[in-house]
Amino acid sequence: MKNLLVESDKRRRSIIHLDMDCFYAAIEVRDQPSLKGKPVGVGGARDRRGVLTTCNYEARRFGVRSAMPTFMALQRCPNLIILPTRFDVYRKEAAVIREILFRFTPLVEPLSLDEAYLDVTEHPGAPAPLAQVIRGLILQKTKLTASAGIGPNKLIAKIASDLKKPNGQFEVRPDDVPAFMSELPVRKLWGIGEVTGQKLEKLGIVTCGEMQRLSRLALQENFGKFGIELYDLCRGLDDRLVEPDRERKSLSNEETFAADLETLSECEEKLPELFEELMADLAQKESTRMITKIFVKLKFADFTRTTVERAGFLPSLEQFRSLLHEAFARTGKSVRLIGLGVRFASTEQDETQLPLL
Repeated sequence: MKNLLVESDKRRRSIIHLDMDCFYAAIEVRDQPSLKGKPVGVGGARDRRGVLTTCNYEARRFGVRSAMPTFMALQRCPNLIILPTRFDVYRKEAAVIREILFRFTPLVEPLSLDEAYLDVTEHPGAPAPLAQVIRGLILQKTKLTASAGIGPNKLIAKIASDLKKPNGQFEVRPDDVPAFMSELPVRKLWGIGEVTGQKLEKLGIVTCGEMQRLSRLALQENFGKFGIELYDLCRGLDDRLVEPDRERKSLSNEETFAADLETLSECEEKLPELFEELMADLAQKESTRMITKIFVKLKFADFTRTTVERAGFLPSLEQFRSLLHEAFARTGKSVRLIGLGVRFASTEQDETQLPLL
């Protein structure tokens, strides 16, 4: 395995990013044909506060999206059909898909039940036809569609997989990377959210080609350490390997606010939505892992940070609220970012872990 990793890093790599189309919702529609053509969401119940784990494309046409609060989704799409999650079924289908992926390469890095990277550098076939074969086998075995991106690294493959959804694929060949990145909107790069995107627009930067005009120093001055990373990202450079044994140590989400939060009460108002989004991510990406700790991270107006964590196996909103109180009390400064997260037991400790995609 290590020899394959080392060898694939010595020359141009061929990476496929495979992404199942609305995986959970697609399974529900497949199993209940009467739902075909109707807006379907999976996750939060109608009668209580919750968030959608995912939704199908019929729902997305109304502006519904994954991790959206249920009440908001219903405001946008009153006819939305909301179904409970069935993770036993989703894991079973993911195992079938994973077996297909390993037929073509041992270098498969799962990101969640419905998403994975494949390094097919060592495979004798061309990567684009290979992706078509893989998608065809998945459709044949599961009656579910998948989209794929093909590129010389993870960054390019991931971006490419979003361009022909659903049930399509897009390839960016190594020689085409400069032209592809030049026209790519900067918001397609990971790590660029609403706040960073707006800041870039104020600098007159909308495309990666425009960002490439800035020096590494200029990007660092404007965006700190992230600016150094942006220098490579906007050029399509990414040296990360596909890591089959990759194990996530933690899962978290965070929000940077347009205006700093001055009081603890203001911070508490942001907590429920952050908590629901974290629970939705946890259900989708790491539903079988054992949680050992929970934590709250605050970044203050002066860019200093603090993190409070506590042992806990069943995260609750009240537990996170308690940690928030402790973190805020450490300085009393205004808050520009709140993050919530959980830490996982290692696989050596977590014997109940089931295989992902």
